[in-house]
Amino acid sequence: MAGRVIPYPALHASHGGIWIATDEGTRPIGRGEAIRIAADTPVILLNAPLVGQRLGYPELSGLDLLELFAFLYPARFAVPTPNGLARAVDLSPPDTDEGVAAFLREAAAALLAVPEGDWPEREGAWTAAQSLTRLRWPWAPAIAPLLAKPRVNERWLFATLPEWEEAGPRPAPLTVAISPADAEARLVDLTGDGAEERLGQRAFAAAATDAFAPRAMRDAPNLVLAEAGTGIGKTLGYLAPASLWAERAGGAVWISTYTKALQRQLSKETERLFPDAAERRQKVVTRKGRENYLCLLNLEDALQGGFAGRAAILAQLVARWAAYSADGDMVGGDLPGWLPTLFRRNGPTALTDRRGECVYAGCPHYRKCFIERAARASAEADVVIANHALVMVNAARGRETTTRPTRYVFDEGHHLFEAADSMFATALTGQETIELRRWILGPESGGRGRRRGLQARLSDVASYDEQGGIAIQDAIEASQHLASDGWLGRINEGAPFGPIEHLLAAVRGLTYARAEQPGDAGYGLETELAEPTPELIEAAAPAAAALDALVRPLVTLGRRLEAVLAEAPDWMDAPARARVEGAIASIGWRAETVAAWLALLARVGGPVDPAHVDWLAVDRIEGREYDIGLHRHWLDPTRPFAEIVLKPAHGALVTSATLTGGGDWETAEARVGAPHLARAPSRFEAPSPFDYPNHAEVLIVTDVKRGDLPALANAYARLIVAAGGGTLGLFTAIRRLRGVHGRIADRLAREGLPLHAQHVDPIDTGTLVDIFRDDPHASLLGTDALRDGVDVPGSSLRLVVMEGVPWPKPSVLHAARRLAGGGSAYDDRIVRARLAQAFGRLIRRADDRGAFVMLSSACPTRLLSAFPPGVGIARVTLDEAVARVQARLSLPLNIGQEAPLAIDHGDAG
Repeated sequence: MAGRVIPYPALHASHGGIWIATDEGTRPIGRGEAIRIAADTPVILLNAPLVGQRLGYPELSGLDLLELFAFLYPARFAVPTPNGLARAVDLSPPDTDEGVAAFLREAAAALLAVPEGDWPEREGAWTAAQSLTRLRWPWAPAIAPLLAKPRVNERWLFATLPEWEEAGPRPAPLTVAISPADAEARLVDLTGDGAEERLGQRAFAAAATDAFAPRAMRDAPNLVLAEAGTGIGKTLGYLAPASLWAERAGGAVWISTYTKALQRQLSKETERLFPDAAERRQKVVTRKGRENYLCLLNLEDALQGGFAGRAAILAQLVARWAAYSADGDMVGGDLPGWLPTLFRRNGPTALTDRRGECVYAGCPHYRKCFIERAARASAEADVVIANHALVMVNAARGRETTTRPTRYVFDEGHHLFEAADSMFATALTGQETIELRRWILGPESGGRGRRRGLQARLSDVASYDEQGGIAIQDAIEASQHLASDGWLGRINEGAPFGPIEHLLAAVRGLTYARAEQPGDAGYGLETELAEPTPELIEAAAPAAAALDALVRPLVTLGRRLEAVLAEAPDWMDAPARARVEGAIASIGWRAETVAAWLALLARVGGPVDPAHVDWLAVDRIEGREYDIGLHRHWLDPTRPFAEIVLKPAHGALVTSATLTGGGDWETAEARVGAPHLARAPSRFEAPSPFDYPNHAEVLIVTDVKRGDLPALANAYARLIVAAGGGTLGLFTAIRRLRGVHGRIADRLAREGLPLHAQHVDPIDTGTLVDIFRDDPHASLLGTDALRDGVDVPGSSLRLVVMEGVPWPKPSVLHAARRLAGGGSAYDDRIVRARLAQAFGRLIRRADDRGAFVMLSSACPTRLLSAFPPGVGIARVTLDEAVARVQARLSLPLNIGQEAPLAIDHGDAG
């Protein structure tokens, strides 16, 4: 590497300035010159979309080091910053912003030196480089000559992937009981000799054993609700009894989370259970929804010409990754989260199965499919790490009925209500109906890609079974009445076509008539489905008739396919059977969806259903409409959750640090569906062992006027400077987040304090958190997704700033639940829960310390019980808050020696 000459300049742009590095050295340049150089010359960059955004030149392209890293080291992760790249390639990081440009040239030289040796991911690199050369990948001229042609042709990706093996059904779990003493003993094994004894963790493990006791009555699972404060160590606390039960009963425990971050963390924790990597791969499986995994058939199509331009380059890099990936998970797995964002547009999503088009055993790569491999591995595993959505989907319409789990652990259990609300909702919208039409008909306009219609997918069955063939034709004919391409434009022009588009036009007209208010500023509109106009009632009848004509052949087709399986013809081998079984599940899901749409239409002009909340909506982004439709949610979505998930289970543990957040145990039970079960749950509570009163304080700033964006931005800037970075800023509105970021990013950069922002930076949220965690001087602005589920221990997160009280957004659904849940008390419970979750980001381990600042003079005292007992709470001016933050966070040794803060007992509203 020492003698390698990199002939290309390197460009670095930050909020602090723009620099170019060449053989002559580094110099600052202006934005115009930077754009001119980048347009005329190949330049070395780090994260081209981010640099392009900072230059105001979004189409910027060049020699992106992240793409080169992904080519050389597929399935490896590097934080996409200069410091992160320096660690990944074993270089010294740049000391200053100005030094980054020169460092980028040094990093390029280090990466281009890799092919001189033998590195673990060498296989496939030469072949991929030839393909990338044909695609004019900017790095190809530099990297391709360095790769020696292998003596033996490299194997095609699809030949390198291992095949999964079919196994017989797993026996039902044995009936065993796990004693608290056994669980505590296993916990000792997991924590290791000499580990600090945590009484709360031991008590938690003992209490969790109740969820693994034999069930005494049908539809009455052993339900345990456990609130374990941050620092208790609840992961190992429930892994102890869960692993014992799996071992002795011969069954699988499904551990369900809400966030991908916790899934990754759980996977790491299971190393204590199974230190041997090979055994761990057999015993522990991570599962996600199929839309998270690479679809090999889609990838093959992309590699063989289905993608063009930059998307084709992405496909080649993803193929490199697929050969080395542990599980094929493109979202939160070992594919770096930043890789798809380098390519924008729709390339990444087209590589997964987001439309439910899987042909199962009809796919030539079925035996190597990542999704099918994970499903089969989970059937034999001891621990399956899943998420709430997948658990509910599998229970409601999963194909894996013979391996349905009997024991669950729901971590992040305070999100069960939210997950169930999304899962069991109904939306009869233009986007949903056009997706169904495409699934049935296939391509209608000669578009590229492998999408096939229902008839093409089931042609052999249709030729064998006459009634099944008739049902397919009937479904095809009925689907012609669904919304089709260009539907939104026709409705806006007053020329809808077909009964569904006429229905959507009536929905749009009524929504604008009743929901639009002055100052809506282009946000989405919604109104109750109450007192419908004659136009809507008249449009609903033919729409319902069209949907009825569609659901009937779908149901018939499902039954005919079941009959074909029951009397299998000679040509039906195991793969064909699996394909038909997959088709039955897929058709059944669509039929249920259309039946739910019919039930929703019956409400138009019909009686109110007290169990549901129905409304009309026009979805808009900055004034641009993108969907129109009718919506239905359960008033209490834990009812179907309890019926479909909990009742068939034998036991479930629901745990969270904020399970009762905002309310009491009755509230917690209601939010997880316990009242719908015949057997009452057991309760467990263990407070956090952290010394919150001495390690944290809450400051409520009283002199930042609500709605004053410049004042809000100034407050954020001063607080971040006072803390020296390490700040998580939380917003309730994206527009205000962007406004604050635009005003303060350059100002903070001059102080040497990087600022990152969700909905601003072209980087996925998970990677933004990784960048934030990696730099104690960085700060991060975000919305709800960052209020919960972000785990950043240590000095990288020492200040949390909220722009105001996080009141729930007014909506038809919220109004109905508020009315049923006690009015303003219901709102207060939601706010207290959100405050508790946001405060929970601050102290993640015993030596953490920091401050929580709320920029709202109108924060009622009744909400302050959300914070841990004993934490000092003071109402102060911004000047006082800045001084206290600076004193607390710049002199950490003094924390705990300060005089106790006075608790404010006055009410501000």
